[in-house]
Amino acid sequence: MLKTDYKKYISNLLKARFPFLYMTTWEEDRAICFIEDIAKDTEYIKTVRKVYTWSQTEGVLCDGQYVKKDAKNPLDALEFIEKVEEPAIFILKDFHVFLGVQNNKKSFDVIRKLRDLSYSLKGSMNPKNVIFISPELVLPTELQKDITIVDFELPTVEDITEILDGMIEANKDSGRININLDEKEKSILAKAALGLTVQEAENAFARAMVEDGRLDIDDLELIIDEKCQVIKKTGILEFIKADLNINDVGGLENLKRWIIKRNRSWMPEAKKYNLPAPKGVLITGVPGCGKSLTAKAISAMWKLPLLRLDMGKIFSGIVGSSEENMRKAIKTAEAVSPSILWIDEIEKGFSGLSGGGDSGVSSRLLGTFLTWMQEKEKPVFVVATANNINSLPSEMLRKGRFDEIFFVDLPTKKERKEIFKLHLNKKLKNTEVSGGIEVSEDLLDRLSDLTEGFVGAEIEQAVIGALFEAFSEDRNLEIKDLERVIKNTVPLSVTQREQILAIRKWANVRAVAATALEDRNEYKNQDEDEKISVKDEDNSDEIKKSRGGRTIDF
Repeated sequence: MLKTDYKKYISNLLKARFPFLYMTTWEEDRAICFIEDIAKDTEYIKTVRKVYTWSQTEGVLCDGQYVKKDAKNPLDALEFIEKVEEPAIFILKDFHVFLGVQNNKKSFDVIRKLRDLSYSLKGSMNPKNVIFISPELVLPTELQKDITIVDFELPTVEDITEILDGMIEANKDSGRININLDEKEKSILAKAALGLTVQEAENAFARAMVEDGRLDIDDLELIIDEKCQVIKKTGILEFIKADLNINDVGGLENLKRWIIKRNRSWMPEAKKYNLPAPKGVLITGVPGCGKSLTAKAISAMWKLPLLRLDMGKIFSGIVGSSEENMRKAIKTAEAVSPSILWIDEIEKGFSGLSGGGDSGVSSRLLGTFLTWMQEKEKPVFVVATANNINSLPSEMLRKGRFDEIFFVDLPTKKERKEIFKLHLNKKLKNTEVSGGIEVSEDLLDRLSDLTEGFVGAEIEQAVIGALFEAFSEDRNLEIKDLERVIKNTVPLSVTQREQILAIRKWANVRAVAATALEDRNEYKNQDEDEKISVKDEDNSDEIKKSRGGRTIDF
């Protein structure tokens, strides 16, 4: 909602004599200034009103002056409001502590007085409204029909730019801070600080200035680091630092091309094409084939913060808190948008939908999540990964929730070569350990032939296991070490053969293959005598011939 639209919305509620408004925000001072601005603006409100503030520590104030210092008790404050006869707005700070349960007891007298006051405010000769400002929402059942909840948005880019300009102006002539920012770089820093409160943005810019005595575009990383504090404080979301790129994902060219084409689609230039910000992608498939790695690679390539949602932290023993945790996680992801919300093994979070004894919590969480996925306006890209796709409800899989569903299968020969090349080059940087082993096409061909049916994680562990062989004998790595570890590995294609066949059958018509069409054709054309694993020759053809995923090429 635009600032002018929001101002009009609040002024209309005040003019319509809504008795109680409830603003949930940490930015108490900014909210009070906003209300005071409306109260005296005749363009938005016909009757100019006095603004009174109340807190349990100071009593009642108006224009910074004490009006009733002894009214620190909530009932005394409500009595004062009832007796005021002039047009007024009353701001009650942190009143939520009297609306909940204290010492295992509800404040029924305060709640009853508020209900009585509701009638008094509506019938008053002069317009009067009460606005609660609190960092959290506490709404007793008795007051649900009397109180109107209004969101108080975090600072916009324009607000943060104004803060940054003010700090630059205040420090440019001090001689202690070197300011080196053009208008474009200033805009980048302001956008990076989106999701912070005014105070948090000021802290971030101040820290950037004192860190090295200068403020320039190199401070972008520091601003993002301060932004991570917002995420850490939730206790539900985890900020993941991704120090890799899309090329660190071996194979999966179809999925990678899809991701690359949607880079910067949340930027203003995408509006020329009338493009909406992408909603998200669901990646399912064989465990250990790079689903989680892809989520990190998307974050690194798009240069967006990656937030991992731990579904285990969403659920809580207190009735109603799980739903509130989900709303808090969504609100945080939107606050730091554009961002990427990563939900790993999403099927485990919604596994109680078949009537399993959680009193419908999973169903309510699913409803909240799906509604948000369908209607979200902020650029939050959801990356959901799943191993057991059959556990997910059908509502989640329909179009409109995710932009696409990708199936990640066992890597083809070409993909196995790429994976080996990535891990060998990474691990053999020290020439003293490599023993002169050259990562050649011949070696990659040889290793990829030996590891048919291996997932990416198993290939990585094969390289690590071979290095342990050499380390234990204090010698250089040898090719025979790799061959020995590979021979002793029983791959997932053997231990989970039935599950792989089942998921391929599901994905064949419902998901898009993450592997490029040309690589899949290469796999299908391999000699029929090749076996997926030396451990399970009888069943290898069945797995090899049933590759899952529609052959769409991006």
